[in-house]
Amino acid sequence: MPGSLEPNAEAGADAAALADLKPVRLSKGALSWSLYEGGRDPYVILVSIYIFAPYFSSVMVGDPVKGQALVATITTTYSLFVAFTAPFLGASIDKFGGRKPLLMLITGLMVPIIGALWFAKPDGSGLSILTVSIMLGVIGALFAYGEVLHNSLLTRAASHREAPYASGLALSLGNFFSVLVLTFVLVAFALPGTVDWGFVPKEPLFGLSKALNEPDRIVGPIAAGLLLFGAIPLFLFTPDAPHTGVKLGEGLKQGAINLWVTLKSLRGEKDVAVYLGSRMLFTDGMTSLLAFGGVYAAGVMRWGVLELTAYGVLLSIFAVAGGFIGGWMDSVFGPKRAVQVAVGASIVCLIGQLSMGREKIFFLFPYDPAQHAPIWNGPMFRTLPEALYLLVGFGTAIFVTAHYASSRTLLTRLVAPERVASFFGLYALSGTVTVWIGSLLVGIATNTFKTQQAGFLPIALLLILGFIGMLFVKGGLKQDR
Repeated sequence: MPGSLEPNAEAGADAAALADLKPVRLSKGALSWSLYEGGRDPYVILVSIYIFAPYFSSVMVGDPVKGQALVATITTTYSLFVAFTAPFLGASIDKFGGRKPLLMLITGLMVPIIGALWFAKPDGSGLSILTVSIMLGVIGALFAYGEVLHNSLLTRAASHREAPYASGLALSLGNFFSVLVLTFVLVAFALPGTVDWGFVPKEPLFGLSKALNEPDRIVGPIAAGLLLFGAIPLFLFTPDAPHTGVKLGEGLKQGAINLWVTLKSLRGEKDVAVYLGSRMLFTDGMTSLLAFGGVYAAGVMRWGVLELTAYGVLLSIFAVAGGFIGGWMDSVFGPKRAVQVAVGASIVCLIGQLSMGREKIFFLFPYDPAQHAPIWNGPMFRTLPEALYLLVGFGTAIFVTAHYASSRTLLTRLVAPERVASFFGLYALSGTVTVWIGSLLVGIATNTFKTQQAGFLPIALLLILGFIGMLFVKGGLKQDR
């Protein structure tokens, strides 16, 4: 198969890789690069998924179904814009040289806009629904552009030996800060007044009012502060690429040519083409499953900031476990089977989510909370449907994360080693160009059938089609080393 190595060559490559990956001390520039991602990523967890977006859809919009449809429209709009523009930025960035001035501009715009979400009051006396929608769309586009620029700085920030550690540290910091802040929001703002636990304040800290949904809105300023905190060291200590003097128009033109050449390289690589096409489908499904998870739970399970914050903390922990499970499946079954298991299990978990509600279990069994005693005396997840929904969510977090881990490994098994870099460009492209499809279909289905459950059916379709496509990919099995 393409990319396979003879045993002796593989042993030599493995030995070289092991020698190259001995523990190293990261430079100040590499640490600063990692810290930027650590400060940036909590925005996704706090605002896009678990706290602000559910508040916006359920409280500000006032109707969970209309809210889910509106969030889908916002996501589709900025994702489409990014899909048609970000690939050219990525292909052109080497032509321009310096990344930090544009990244500084993007960061400087994001910080105040994210912080201003605090003024999205439930009665509309602050920011209107339309204004918040525009703000979320602008932040989404800026976030995507910033990600392209930040990723392109890795080779400048870290040496070849440092790069894997810097990349891993960046992901770890993003998860660490997200869990840390979610836990803080839970203890400082959501739990006070609901439990009599010694470590929980009697009232929300800083005088925040639950009646005015201030615990939901405070995550905007928190996310903005973290982004600023993580960004300052990068602009001070991370080296930038040298400026080339190439003008904007010429750089974009050359980038478009490079992009076309990379796409043409798929000729003669049937397995890679089928894999990347399948990945477009199931990655769109996975992305939508994550993006709308909090909005869906807020509407269907009627969870508020307390439940959603705890939900985010727990799922983030299980997502970390998913990375290890993905690596284990990869080594035991090979990356192709690992991806198939992860996508298939995600489909099962999605069906489990759709089958649950406040008053039903697995489609068939009605449940009246008034007729059943709470399953425990805690402040949240007190009913059986809620507990089962939570367990299904754990599975989703595990297998979505596992699929990301194995997807990268599979590509390295399908292409020759000397062509891996160019095909990873297409790999990144396959995760961005069609990312708008999932949110568009969610919005159409939600608006058409007027239920949040129906809005999630297209996600299942994308996952199923991607799974079917993987059946036609050859290679990537355990013995294909």
